[in-house]
Amino acid sequence: MEVKPVKVQGTIMWAFLDTPNNLSGDYQVDICNLSRAAVDVLQGMGINVRSKEDQPEKGQFITAKSKNYPIKTVDTEGNAITAKVGNGSKGVALIKAHSYPAGKGYKAGVTACINKLVVTDLVVYERSEAVTIDDDVL
Repeated sequence: MEVKPVKVQGTIMWAFLDTPNNLSGDYQVDICNLSRAAVDVLQGMGINVRSKEDQPEKGQFITAKSKNYPIKTVDTEGNAITAKVGNGSKGVALIKAHSYPAGKGYKAGVTACINKLVVTDLVVYERSEAVTIDDDVL
C-alpha cells in the first residue's frame, strides 16, 4: 500500500538543497520544531523523529533527503528560491516515507524523503568572512 506524502511545518536547519551534503552524499535538510501532530503522523509512517539534548533549539526533528535530485525549493507564491536557505528559516515540507533494505553496516528501515520545500519565512545564509590570523597572536 502506497502512503501519500504529508505536509509538515517546521524550522529549517542545515539545508543542503542544491548541493549534496559532504557526509551523506545526499541533498538533505533538517525540519525542526515539529508539532505533536506532525510527529505522530511521521512516526505512524515509520519515520524516525529525533531530538538531541545538546541541540534543544531543534526540538523534535527529521532529516529529509533526496538521493539523486536537488530539493525543489519555492516561496509561498511558487517562485523558485535561488538564495541559500539559512538556519532559522520557516517552511512546509512535503515528506514521503521510503523503505530501504539492509546493507553493509546498516539495518533495513524507513527514511524521510522530501519532494518539495515551501519557504514561508526566509533567512538568507551568508557565509561569514574568514578570520585572518596574524603573526602576533599568542
